[in-house]
Amino acid sequence: MRRFFIPPERLRAAEPVLDEEDARHIRTVLRIGPGTSIVVFDGNGAEYEARIVAVDHRQVRVALTRQLPASAESPLHIALAQGYLKDKKMDTLVGHLTELGVTRWIPFIAHRSVATPDERRSEARHQRWRKISLESVKQCRRSRPMEIEAVLSFEKALQLSEGYDLKLFFWESRGESLAIGRADGPKPARVFIMIGPEGGFEASEQRAAERHGFLTMQMGPRILRAETAALASCTLIQYVFGDLAQNVLDNH
Repeated sequence: MRRFFIPPERLRAAEPVLDEEDARHIRTVLRIGPGTSIVVFDGNGAEYEARIVAVDHRQVRVALTRQLPASAESPLHIALAQGYLKDKKMDTLVGHLTELGVTRWIPFIAHRSVATPDERRSEARHQRWRKISLESVKQCRRSRPMEIEAVLSFEKALQLSEGYDLKLFFWESRGESLAIGRADGPKPARVFIMIGPEGGFEASEQRAAERHGFLTMQMGPRILRAETAALASCTLIQYVFGDLAQNVLDNH
């Protein structure tokens, strides 16, 4: 079934109304009408099966029929702090990281960041990233978009790592292999990952991260692009500690 977002405050209505953009998509692209079943979600973890009640040129009204289990959210909380990249790369990352189940995304300005948006552009980019994450949620069947922070300094990004069980700083210059495997003992529930910008991290940033309790890691013998490193690290962590390998392991 097709999935649509309705804010929590609108879901409390007797017949919740989809936003104008989704209503236009239903009317002019999907061409579905009253009686069709869809899924609606509120972005806070609640999902419902709903039936379209009415379609007109301005809005689509639905009736909720039953609540659905939110089964696509990972049990692992992953926060990814990403050194600021050029705009198109950041846009692409937001969509893919949402699909991978990342909980929180923290863009920051590193010493070697090539792109450094001003305050006005930062706010516009922030709104755009939230919209991209929400669109990805519709596709990947998650019930929550990523929590996206405003663009921060490197130092403030480090401070946000407090309270995480495992903190990983990926650096191409040196570090331990990511052979953390399925080690004995309790798995972390909250993992914080730091990835640098196009130019990588400086040694002073690596030392600062270690003072905040980060483990310095390498990702194999090859140098990865920043956006590749972000996706690879989250995929590996989701596989080792999250639910990415769940079906594979359950069948063995």
